[in-house]
Amino acid sequence: MPFSPINYENSNFGMSKIVSLIPIAALACISSPAQVTQTVPRIVVNITVDQLRSDYMNAFMPIYGEKGFKRLLKDGKVYNHAEYPQSGLSRASSIATVSTGTVPYDHGIIGEEWLDRKTLRPVSCVDDDSYEGLLTAEKTSPVHLTVSTIGDELKIASEGKSVVYAISPFRDASVLGAGHAADGAFWINRLTGRWCGTSYYGAFPTWASAVDRQSLLDDRLKSTLWKPISELSGNFSYFLSGGVKKPFEHRFKGDLRFTSFLTSGLVNEHVCDFALACINGSGMGNDEITDYLSVTFYAGNFESKPVADYPMELQDTYLRLDQSIARLIDSVESKVGKDHVLVVLTSTGYCNEETRNLYTYRIPTGTFYISRTAGLLNMYLGAIFGNGQYIDGTYGNAIYLNHKLLEEKQISLGDVLGRCEEILLQSDGVKEVYTSQRLVQGAWTPSISKIRNSYNSKVSGDILVQVSPGWYIFNEDTKDTRLVRESYVPFPIIFYGNRLESSIIETPVSVDCIAATIAQVVRIRAPNACSSAALGGFSY
Repeated sequence: MPFSPINYENSNFGMSKIVSLIPIAALACISSPAQVTQTVPRIVVNITVDQLRSDYMNAFMPIYGEKGFKRLLKDGKVYNHAEYPQSGLSRASSIATVSTGTVPYDHGIIGEEWLDRKTLRPVSCVDDDSYEGLLTAEKTSPVHLTVSTIGDELKIASEGKSVVYAISPFRDASVLGAGHAADGAFWINRLTGRWCGTSYYGAFPTWASAVDRQSLLDDRLKSTLWKPISELSGNFSYFLSGGVKKPFEHRFKGDLRFTSFLTSGLVNEHVCDFALACINGSGMGNDEITDYLSVTFYAGNFESKPVADYPMELQDTYLRLDQSIARLIDSVESKVGKDHVLVVLTSTGYCNEETRNLYTYRIPTGTFYISRTAGLLNMYLGAIFGNGQYIDGTYGNAIYLNHKLLEEKQISLGDVLGRCEEILLQSDGVKEVYTSQRLVQGAWTPSISKIRNSYNSKVSGDILVQVSPGWYIFNEDTKDTRLVRESYVPFPIIFYGNRLESSIIETPVSVDCIAATIAQVVRIRAPNACSSAALGGFSY
């Protein structure tokens, strides 16, 4: 039947009826759930737990209280299967990805350290001689972080009015969580136990100085005995390591007492105390302008030893972590209300622990000597192109070439890389070799994608040697040994508060979406290198 236009002038469906329907239509729009506008949070608390694992977190559920992990899992939007879009995870590269929403290829932080091509010495990812330390000799800034963070974008959007801080036991995590425009970044000095910072962000705030003076860690450790916080954590055993262990006791003494403390279950309580002092002392949440706090907690094993050595300590660490998370959330909600705080929690996505000798269990293993291999490569290149120091140095699994010598001799970089790749692939224990040209110009595959994402042309080596799982990488110069593992480490991403509906999502998600999602929630731009889409279902 053909469409016939209605003559409203003569029709029974008169203009008065149209007018009378307008309020009804408006009410229908207002009552529609899809149209509900949620408030922007007053505080975003972005928690990254170093080495948090879902299997451990869930295994210790019987010993938790109700307001830590249990509250987050019950009332939060939980993404059970999270992963990082890069390989070779470290605390620094992971936290940089969380705060920027992109990968080392863009943000520049390939690890906690790398080889400085100018000095041929290892350099920290946050070293910067231009800025003096505050209560530390370490000179620090985010100079190597080449893109903006979520905190930076919040500062820009609010014209500097947002309060942005980062607190961590570790220097790199604090500075990379803070970004370029923050009000401050604080970490624990490994030599003195003092809370410290960098002049890059300005003077030490009054509230921070007061907290540090009132609670000197060095004084506290003299009478501190780390033992199970409850009988449950002291008697319950999850690990298959010969049954229930005797309850432990540890004191912190000697020159390495602060380093040991940073890997103990007590460190999270110390971090939580300072974080709460920051929220209250800096005026976070006092107005409608969103403030941002980046917090790093620790969930690795004591002194990074095998779990079999310290199973009860790890259980107690998770229990104390649960209590610190509960105390932090309770305090923030008490100040601004549950509807006005957004809590985000995830992991650095790796585990850094020593492993027992695999030879004992007849597991295929061996040792790849990176410095010796570099020396043989140099001899090989000298035989082809003439005498010279073609290899500048090595760090981790990376080999750095002498670009200046190649230019002087007018030798093609591609030719050298190709020859090195061919020789290295014949070495025992080498699974794959990735050259800089292959990563930048090569064809894309899923396996190469994560390797490429972890590479950065300004700081990475020219050749990345992928050693087989189960093999050790040994650097004869530094005496560093690392066991290669490619095991999947399960961990979640959890969003909680700010009127979010609780749900559990089993679809895998990538950590670089966190920055984009926070940006959507607080209604600002995502960081300038963040190309990931925000997670759905947030109704903002």
